[in-house]
Amino acid sequence: MVLQRVIRAVIMGPPGSGKGTVSARITKSFELKHLSSGDILRSNINAKTELGLLMKSCLDQGQLVPDAVMSRLILNDLRTIDSSSWLLDGYPRTVPQAEALDHAYTVDTVINLDVPFQTIKERLTSRWTHIPSGRVYNTDFNPPKVPGLDDVTGEPLVQRDDDRPDTVTRRLKSYETQTEPVLEYYRSKGVLETFTGTETNKIWPYVEAFLHRKFSSLSQRAA
Repeated sequence: MVLQRVIRAVIMGPPGSGKGTVSARITKSFELKHLSSGDILRSNINAKTELGLLMKSCLDQGQLVPDAVMSRLILNDLRTIDSSSWLLDGYPRTVPQAEALDHAYTVDTVINLDVPFQTIKERLTSRWTHIPSGRVYNTDFNPPKVPGLDDVTGEPLVQRDDDRPDTVTRRLKSYETQTEPVLEYYRSKGVLETFTGTETNKIWPYVEAFLHRKFSSLSQRAA
């Protein structure tokens, strides 16, 4: 779909909700630039920018990156692509961050992937990784040929700390506590659209149809 005006969108969803897959499909179908807060953070840390060094110092001390610092980092990046349509992923995570984004840009729509926590727990705790190559298996729908071993090298698979049941439960709880106020913030502004389901392939057609309608109406209004 060729957009007639610059579109600003945000995607939200807990870890393991299929956000990466949906983001890739949105950016391909609607020609939006995908901006991941994690990627921006990592590239600033690697490049040793002023903000990157500040963030690294917070993370090294086990502290949360302050909202003001996170907002400066993301908004700096957005300003470099001012004339492009974008999809923001991983930011905002708090209401002050959402307010900072609103001061700089008008957010046209916020896509919220609402996947039951039980589904996510089953999905993530079934993941096993071949660390040297990064190959990921899922014991439910993409199991290795030999249980516990990588298909290519035959080396042992490992369950990453992030995918252990107790860690997954903690991460989901933390997401819920932190993000619910942000969802409420966007709900009150009338830009939140929630899609509920357990499978990305079944959720995607609804997301796609909604965005076609939304972006078409925005383009007509701009014409």
